[in-house]
Amino acid sequence: MGDGELDEIDRTLVRELVADGRATLAHLAATAGLSVSAVQARVRRLESRGVVTGYTARINPEAVGAMLSAFVAITPLDPSQPDDAPARLEHIPEIEACYSVAGEDNYVLLVHVASARALETLLQRIRTAADVKTRSTIILQKFYSNRGYVPE
Repeated sequence: MGDGELDEIDRTLVRELVADGRATLAHLAATAGLSVSAVQARVRRLESRGVVTGYTARINPEAVGAMLSAFVAITPLDPSQPDDAPARLEHIPEIEACYSVAGEDNYVLLVHVASARALETLLQRIRTAADVKTRSTIILQKFYSNRGYVPE
């Protein structure tokens, strides 16, 4: 098995950890049919290989007052300037994620704000900070996300 490959037991452990990052070693052992020490060794190996990169709480943006989420596509106003928009925007806390994309736009941002007015204010901050034009798509309903894809 190469570095990028997971056996069925590793895939089971990863799926369980994606579903519940606080799963106990005892639960993982019962699910995988292994001893606690064997599971602990496998989880440590998954961590050291970079398969499992951390354990974190997922926050519902609406529960903390960010009632509006949007995708914001950005493109430099002057393509001859350095492509450093991610670095110029990383200080803005309303930006949850920044993705480099292929197509008409250079990047797509996932943002969370309290209102439509707050989105307009954020868009202006993004335009000013990164010297970009923006195109927004407001998210009306989320059906699923953070599903933790694990290849079969």
